[in-house]
Amino acid sequence: MSKPKKLRSRKAGLPPGSLVHIGEIKTVAASFSVMDFDESGLFETQLPAAGSFGDEPRHYKTRWANVYGAHDPADLTVLGSVFGLHPLVQEDILNNAQRQKVDAYDEYLYLVLHRYDLKEGPLELTKDQISLVIGRDYVLSLQERQSKTFEPIRQRLRAEHTSARRGGADMLAYSLIDSVVDSYFGVIEQLNDHAETLETEILGQPNPASLEGIHQFKRTVSQLRRNLQPLREILGTMHRDAGDFFRPELQLYLRDVYDHLVHILESLEDLRDLATSLLEVYLSTVSHRVNLEVRALTVVATIFMPATLIAGIFGMNFQIMPWLANSSGFFYALGLMGMIGIVMLILFWRRKSV
Repeated sequence: MSKPKKLRSRKAGLPPGSLVHIGEIKTVAASFSVMDFDESGLFETQLPAAGSFGDEPRHYKTRWANVYGAHDPADLTVLGSVFGLHPLVQEDILNNAQRQKVDAYDEYLYLVLHRYDLKEGPLELTKDQISLVIGRDYVLSLQERQSKTFEPIRQRLRAEHTSARRGGADMLAYSLIDSVVDSYFGVIEQLNDHAETLETEILGQPNPASLEGIHQFKRTVSQLRRNLQPLREILGTMHRDAGDFFRPELQLYLRDVYDHLVHILESLEDLRDLATSLLEVYLSTVSHRVNLEVRALTVVATIFMPATLIAGIFGMNFQIMPWLANSSGFFYALGLMGMIGIVMLILFWRRKSV
């Protein structure tokens, strides 16, 4: 996720509204589709070019225009002309390093959302930017690449006699926002599973790779929490001040999405605390292993200490010493060493020191 930051220098010195793509190109060729719907029916089709949105007649009351791979400034210029987008909105759509935000214009709301995926080994958080232009009778969605995030909404619209078709543009916008927020629960579940795996590994056989895994986990959780914090303010603002684009009966639904996000942020807070706890468990486990090894070495050294003392005494150069002239003295000394060692080993065993 650091690559778009390195590309921001492309816009240095350019005037506001300059159309320069910032970020990775994740779709080779842009694709365009449209869904027109209301309670009387549904029409959907693929379009050959961005300008086709203006050429395609409106078949039903509400239009959902979708673009995959909007990274060509020429396409954004055409889309801006068709949908009346402000130059700053076009600039923000091309900047895939945008933070999540909402901007209100006279005829539409511009909303930036992020969709996240979690990659394992090493743990890495990948981000796709989703731009929504919410008009009074249309929604324009722009995504970096194809995903199944909005596929359930398409399926609901394709089903006959569904309430989704009667909802209009504001209901469609709510459904898209709710779908993105609900996708975060899947990321949270993956992080929980990863934390359980780390915990099992740490309690079993911790190693330097476990420590690196803890740091990756903590960094990922902190990064996701930091990136989702602005969305809480966005949803609160939309719940309070977006009355021109959302009917009063939809405010309850927006508040429900807000509640989901609060739950997600609280879960991330718990995961961040869990990451700290895992680090403490790792350090405690490693320290305990070191203590066990030191204790084992201490027991061995203590058992052989009397033998070392006896060997040192019999190694002194005196003329007269016990057992020195005895042909069996050497074996007496070894027996004494062994007997003392066995007694000490029994004492340690009873004290559960070995």
